[in-house]
Amino acid sequence: MEMAAEQDAPTAAVVVDPDGTVSGWSEGGRLLLGWTAEETVGRPVTDLLVDPPPPGFPESDGAGPAGFIPLRHRDGSTVDAVVTAHPLFGPGGRALGHAMTVQRWGRRPVIADRAFEQCPFALGVYDPDLRFLWINASSGRVIAHSEEQVLGKKYREVLPEFDRSLFPERDDKPYTDQLSEVARTGKPARLITVFRPLGSNYPNAWATSIWPVRDAEGRVRAVANWGFDMSAEYWARQRLLLLNKASGGIGRTLDVIGTAQELATTAVPGFTDLVTVDLFDEVLRGEEPPSVSAFTPGETIVLSRAAQHRAKEDTDRAPGPTTPVSHPPGSVAARCMATGSSTVELAAEPGQGGEWAFGPGLAADPAHWPPGNPLIDESLVADGLTGRITVPLRARGALLGVVAFSRLDRPEAFTADDLILAEELTAKAAVAIDNARRYSRERTTALTLQRSLLPQGLPNQEAVEVASRYLPGGADAEVGGDWFDVVPLSGARVALVVGDVVGHGLHAAASMGRLRTAVRTLADVDLPPDELLTHLDDLVLHLGVDLQPAGHFQPTGESGATCLYTVYDPVSRRFTLASAGHPLPLIVSPDGTRTPVASQPGPPLGIGGLPFEVTELELPEGSLLALYTDGLVESRERDVDQGIAELQRVLNHSATSLEALCDTVMDAMLPERRTDDAALLLARTHALDPHHVADWDVEPDPSQVPRARKSAVDQVDAWGLEELSFVTELVVSELVTNAIRYGEPPIRLRLIRDTSLICEVSDASNTAPHLRRARTFDEGGRGLLLVAQLTQGWGSRHTTDGKTIWCAQTLP
Repeated sequence: MEMAAEQDAPTAAVVVDPDGTVSGWSEGGRLLLGWTAEETVGRPVTDLLVDPPPPGFPESDGAGPAGFIPLRHRDGSTVDAVVTAHPLFGPGGRALGHAMTVQRWGRRPVIADRAFEQCPFALGVYDPDLRFLWINASSGRVIAHSEEQVLGKKYREVLPEFDRSLFPERDDKPYTDQLSEVARTGKPARLITVFRPLGSNYPNAWATSIWPVRDAEGRVRAVANWGFDMSAEYWARQRLLLLNKASGGIGRTLDVIGTAQELATTAVPGFTDLVTVDLFDEVLRGEEPPSVSAFTPGETIVLSRAAQHRAKEDTDRAPGPTTPVSHPPGSVAARCMATGSSTVELAAEPGQGGEWAFGPGLAADPAHWPPGNPLIDESLVADGLTGRITVPLRARGALLGVVAFSRLDRPEAFTADDLILAEELTAKAAVAIDNARRYSRERTTALTLQRSLLPQGLPNQEAVEVASRYLPGGADAEVGGDWFDVVPLSGARVALVVGDVVGHGLHAAASMGRLRTAVRTLADVDLPPDELLTHLDDLVLHLGVDLQPAGHFQPTGESGATCLYTVYDPVSRRFTLASAGHPLPLIVSPDGTRTPVASQPGPPLGIGGLPFEVTELELPEGSLLALYTDGLVESRERDVDQGIAELQRVLNHSATSLEALCDTVMDAMLPERRTDDAALLLARTHALDPHHVADWDVEPDPSQVPRARKSAVDQVDAWGLEELSFVTELVVSELVTNAIRYGEPPIRLRLIRDTSLICEVSDASNTAPHLRRARTFDEGGRGLLLVAQLTQGWGSRHTTDGKTIWCAQTLP
């Protein structure tokens, strides 16, 4: 019972006369110290002390604590107590003594009061209507009000700055509304509050907790909160978040202007209000930037505005990327580019509010600034700026341009930590811009090389009508190795070729050039498609050994390349093809039906030791041939089979010309964001008029030579080509004589009138003729030399049953 009473009445009240004698004693005194009123009244109050009384005890300057004093318990023990003395006065201000309150130091109300009052965190208690009930000393310092000034007043009246959000774009509730929410719902809340104290230009970040205070019945009687300043940690975290955003947001594309724009949009509005990025024209073109030493002192540096972004987009007047921007000598930007150092300009000296900046005290502490920073430039106010950070854009030792971070709408000045953040953002962007520049240069070089190696114009021939298209991959993709070619062959025939090499970039373009040259060389030998691919396969195997790269260079792209080689003969309307791992052509008959190709692609080039299957078809005149690379039919949205079916559907589209059909196919087949290059070669077959072809069987007898000459000259005259009669008579005589003398029967003579007059002599021998220099007294050996001198060209080709010697004359 005594313990329970002691807990219910922990405070003793004592009245002391002016002479220090106890004149009044409460029941709480007996419960606290064990002495009754009879035992204490009339005795000196100092008898209750364990130690000698402190000076002036029990007097104090007005109401307030007399301090910690050990007191004597009736049982001889010591009671640690807190004694508070209140002076008593009578009429006329006559001193009547003191009223003293005594509380046990170790009891909860006393130690808790002292702990809360001396807590370095800001503490406060408010009624459900958010009227102040109590605040500690730290809270008073934060809000610049004493407890007496705010008691009974509403929170919104005392702290109006907490009644609005500093960042309305985040949809944050004002802090006052958060207090009201806890009072209404009884649910505690923990949050970080960012606010700008009255009279300060710098935002402040506090970690706070709000909780309801309930009575014994569980009803909310008050709301309490505590908080501490974590501005330095908060803004350091914001910087890390911004740098993390920059890591994922800058350099997403291999485009110089796009990367510059990414830098501008990343820094606005989280860090600054306006960002401009100026680059040298050489950087925009993918070339090497000029050396700083190339600029003479006093020279104005002219850059191009690659990006500009400000927080208020409706007022943004960002110029185009080609707008020139001049930085005169002596300007901050010119000086930064010349020295390679960043510069911070402030419109005014940072004030006492600097402790609220990105990290306490950094704005006002010059020890944290690099030498020469910050510069105070009051002219910034005329431009509507509160500060500007100018950073040279450098990567791999090269100067690319300059970046300016400006603040317009926010009053806080830049700090030394802001300079570090601006340099970090610029450094990330500089590497990404330089990567984009280097990629642009390599891509442009590869495209230039590839386009120079592709046919600049398709050759003039009558066998087929042709149209072609080549499109490189999208801007984010490297140049591939797709290629095509149209090669006129002997006998009015034509070779249609399409291929694809492995890899991308310059090495792919170079590999494509080597393969195309090899195919043209082998085509001039007039090899059948399967033999040509076999020779090409052997060549690729040798190239793979001879061009084996050393170190970490990229491998050559010929190995694993694909090639489709086809030959069309307008005389016989025969279409012959062979494939080395390449998709087979699509053939559409004049009536719109698909002509199937009963063949299988052989292995890609560079495998070696495997044969290539040759397929021969007879096509009706006007058939449409479509040769293509896999980039046209394969994409992320569809597989190859689906792409081929779609291409077949598009080829049936009625187009006025092959050129228009090429455009239709490319528009329909290629996605907007393609990742691979694509080549398309369309050909519509023609059939040579039978009246433009004449042939004769020749008996293997020298006496048949005059008959062959006369037949040929009569046919040439019948075609109205009398001007060619003499040369025709001469070459027919020579070629037929050689076939009879050195060849084997059967022997056949054929004349073809195409874009040129072609003379062919075939026999069953596989021995190929060759030019030789006849000596002065030799009786023979001059025939082929005469043929070569008198005709536009000559050659030989092997066939399945022998060889054919041919020559061609230009039509008059």
